Amino acid sequence: MKKVFIDGSAGTTGLRIRERLAARRDLELLVLPEERRKDPAARADALCRADVAFLCLPDAAAVEAAALAGDSAAVLIDTSTAHRVSPDWVYGLPELPGRRAAVASSRRIANPGCHATGFVVPVAPLVRAGILPADALLSCFSLTGYTGGGKKMIAQYEDPARDALLDAPRQYGLPQTHKHLPEMAAATGLASPPAFCPVVGDFPCGMEVTVPLFARDLRGTRADVADALAEAYPRGGVVHFDGDASEDGFLSASAFAGRDDLSVSLFGNDERLLLVSRFDNLGKGASGAAVQNMNLALGLPETEGLVLGPR
Repeated sequence: MKKVFIDGSAGTTGLRIRERLAARRDLELLVLPEERRKDPAARADALCRADVAFLCLPDAAAVEAAALAGDSAAVLIDTSTAHRVSPDWVYGLPELPGRRAAVASSRRIANPGCHATGFVVPVAPLVRAGILPADALLSCFSLTGYTGGGKKMIAQYEDPARDALLDAPRQYGLPQTHKHLPEMAAATGLASPPAFCPVVGDFPCGMEVTVPLFARDLRGTRADVADALAEAYPRGGVVHFDGDASEDGFLSASAFAGRDDLSVSLFGNDERLLLVSRFDNLGKGASGAAVQNMNLALGLPETEGLVLGPR
C-alpha cells in the first residue's frame, strides 16, 4: 500500500486533498500529531517515508520542504507557486501534449495555479496549432470563489459582521504582478503574459476564466478554434470541450463547484470570440489536480478518487 503525506494538511488545499483520499483503500495516509505538525524533523521523516507527499504550503515553506525531502524517492507534488516555472520540476497539467507521460515519470511535480489552469487550457492548443501567434497580446478575466484566498479570506467572507464591500465582486491583482502570470506565459508558449483581471466573488467555490479574442488577430477561423479545442479535449476527459454550452445564455462561475473536471467553451461570433474555462478553484484548480497528478505518478487510474460530472 502506497504511503501519502500531506505537508500543510490544515490549509484549504490540504483539507480538500484529505477529503479526496479519505475513502481510498489503496493508500495509507501518514499523519503527524498536532504538536509535531510544524516540527522539521518530524516533517523530514514523513517526507522520506512517503511514496507521495503533497506540499500544501506557502512558497518559502514549500522550498524548505523540498530541501527536507532531500534525495528521497518520494514524489513531491507542490501546490504552491514556488516551482511552477522551474526546469527541475514538471508542470502538472497532464492534458498538455507530452505532459501526462512526464508527470507519470517525475518525482517533482508543480501543481498549476487555479487562474493559470483556466487560461492555459484553452490558449495552449491554439498557440500550438499556430492559430494564435506566440507574440499575441491577450487579456483575461477570472471570477473565483473566496476559498481560493485561503483561511484568512474564508474567515472574512463568512464573518456575520463582515465589511459590506464583500457583498459585491472585488477585483484584485491591480498592479499586474499576480503570481500566476509567469506560468500563464510559460505553459502556453506565449512571449508575454496576458493583461489579467482576477475577481473574487461572494461564493465559496467555483471559477470562470474568460479570454477574449478578435478574429482579425487569429490565423484561422472560429471553426478552426473549435476544431483545435475539440481535438485537444475530447468528451470523457477530465478536461473536456463543450462547445457553446451555457445555462440559457448565462454562465455561472459556481456551476462546477465540488467537482474535479473542467469544461472549455467557445462563444461569440465570426468577429469576436470568448474562450471560457469553468471548474472548481479547489478542484481542477488545486486539490483535484493534485490527486490526478498523484494517480499518474503512482501508476493508478488517472481519475481514481476524483469527483467528475456527467461525461
